[in-house]
Amino acid sequence: MPKLFKIITLGCKVNQYESAFIEESLMNMGCKKANKDSKAELVVINGCIVTAKASYQSRQTIRRAIRENPKAIIAVIGCYGQVFPGELSKINGVDLIAGNKGKSSLPGIFINASHHNPPLILREDFGAFTPFEQIPIKRFSDRTRAFLKIQDGCESFCSYCIVPIARGPLRSLESDKVVRIIKGLERNGYKEVVLTGVHLGKYGSDLMNGINLNKLLIEIGKNRFPLRIRLGSLEPTEIEGELIELMASHDWLCRHFHISLQSGDDAILKRMKRPYAARMFTSVINDINRLVPKVSIGVDVLVGFPGESDRAFNNTFDLLEDIPISYLHVFPYSRREGTAASRFSDQLDQKRIKERAFLLRCLDKEKRKTFWDSLVGQTFLVLTEGWVPGDRNLIRGLSDNYVRFTFPSKSLIKNKIVKVRAIGVTEKGINAQQLVD
Repeated sequence: MPKLFKIITLGCKVNQYESAFIEESLMNMGCKKANKDSKAELVVINGCIVTAKASYQSRQTIRRAIRENPKAIIAVIGCYGQVFPGELSKINGVDLIAGNKGKSSLPGIFINASHHNPPLILREDFGAFTPFEQIPIKRFSDRTRAFLKIQDGCESFCSYCIVPIARGPLRSLESDKVVRIIKGLERNGYKEVVLTGVHLGKYGSDLMNGINLNKLLIEIGKNRFPLRIRLGSLEPTEIEGELIELMASHDWLCRHFHISLQSGDDAILKRMKRPYAARMFTSVINDINRLVPKVSIGVDVLVGFPGESDRAFNNTFDLLEDIPISYLHVFPYSRREGTAASRFSDQLDQKRIKERAFLLRCLDKEKRKTFWDSLVGQTFLVLTEGWVPGDRNLIRGLSDNYVRFTFPSKSLIKNKIVKVRAIGVTEKGINAQQLVD
């Protein structure tokens, strides 16, 4: 009988990509994915430690997996295993812990794994010249969009962030390999590929051949793939005129930026070790909106950083309220052991952090509605994902500018790009009408 397995993924799109590789590899080895409600013989948890809360959620997930699968091999991989393997070793029932190096070998290790007490730890430190580890994927189960990790590592060492320790130095996938993998994904029927990385805007900085993200996109464009390319999260300093003009002039490049702001107060930005000022961020947002019609701009903001006064928070709120953005991702600050900010003496109390996060999430709702309202009456190309859960009369899909559309249909439409007209706004997106050419 094939070994039944489950993979549970927390955190970023890079984690999702690496979990998808493990899933595909195990299935190629003859293993079978367990149903959601059935017990598995192998459970892999790809954990996250980007905040203290994320670590807590990872531990909760691990303990729940142990309870629900009492006879299974339990493997915890990724950033948690890389930085805090000792912490994981204290969880009774964990059999194997792996870090962020050597992921290509993990499926073969998992298929032959046995119970260990204490757990087996497979972890290596990153060297200064750690190469990019290519783990290509052909298919993503239950997804109409494909992810492609083209970059790993970060060397920014922002004062609140553990990621450089968890992910190691900057490293990139060679551009010819990127193009080759996209060709394979297109042959397998994907109509959108999302380029992801730990620090995506630094793509190519380690390759020593002059390649960067802009030049990579130009190379991709030369191939005239019948699919669209979406960019993962970028830093504001990495969004320059050339990239904005590429997006404005090529319909295969999705009109969507997701940008890390973190704070709109210059003193807090400096304390975070962020290499820009609020005025520079505002200038980038205005340049994007001026050149790219109907563009969606999402912003990451970290609220409650140590020393964030009422005035500093108001500076952030006012900046975000004033600029033309589409949505916010709000992250309440939580003390992360191993970072410079965890040693700051002026930590804020959780009640104040929650209050400020609530205000920003209310602003997020206003921003989304304002943006969606501005699109009503216009036409869009939507990549369909199938039925709305629980409703066999509505199809859902995603536009290139990252808006969730739903429209009525008598038959299933999945993994097709269709033209729709926006006719009304809901709490979750836009209602639309399918247009037939």
